[in-house]
Amino acid sequence: MGLTISTGVSGEVANKVGLVMEQLSHFLQVVTITHLPQIASKGQSHFLVYKNDTGKIPSTKIKKLTEEERVLEIAKMLSGSKPGESALQNARELLHS
Repeated sequence: MGLTISTGVSGEVANKVGLVMEQLSHFLQVVTITHLPQIASKGQSHFLVYKNDTGKIPSTKIKKLTEEERVLEIAKMLSGSKPGESALQNARELLHS
């Protein structure tokens, strides 16, 4: 079964969607690609998908994140590429809520 939620989701709605997906994960395997920190923070595992164009041919890479890398990536979702301490703290709170 595939489900796509694409536009118009943010804030409290994103948090509720994340909670529903977390509940579904108790019975099903759920794989999500998202830019929303409220949803990303609900997963058991977190993978970073990124483009590697250091060689002649660009490639797509996937990396499983450690707990600290996960905090940093969620903080980046919240505030941009160079998150401050408040974004890092907010990311930690999302991960532990």
